[in-house]
Amino acid sequence: MIINEELVKEAVKKHGSSRAALIPVLQELVAGKNYLSDLDMVEVAREMNLSAADVYGTATFYSFLDTRPRGKYVIRVCKTISCSMKGKNAILATIEETLKIKLGETTADRKFSLLETNCIGWCHKAPAILINDEPYTELTPKKVTEVLREYIKQ
Repeated sequence: MIINEELVKEAVKKHGSSRAALIPVLQELVAGKNYLSDLDMVEVAREMNLSAADVYGTATFYSFLDTRPRGKYVIRVCKTISCSMKGKNAILATIEETLKIKLGETTADRKFSLLETNCIGWCHKAPAILINDEPYTELTPKKVTEVLREYIKQ
């Protein structure tokens, strides 16, 4: 599935075509379908008069600019030392057990993807995860199970 050329044009019109606008343009496009395909990145490069390598390099550098299809709910587990010291491994194991997927995988129904990422800005309330843009903090295995159950119901 390729992003419609019109959506790329609209995003570029909204954010501009300067190199500095690349990340906001890519973020807007990712918000539309949860990832950027190679063809999407080529279209962005063409519209912004950038090299495809520059767009691809930017998209693959940032962990929140997914370049592979993801589930409806993307779970990002913080992998910082703060979260690790506060029980991140137990949280990750609970998520894997509950959803029956491993880190980096997506459920067969494409509802959940499980990823690990660098700091999400909640070190003071570790361990923390993001589900799409919603943070969940001070997690325990029980608390993360309750959170997941709510998403599973949806």
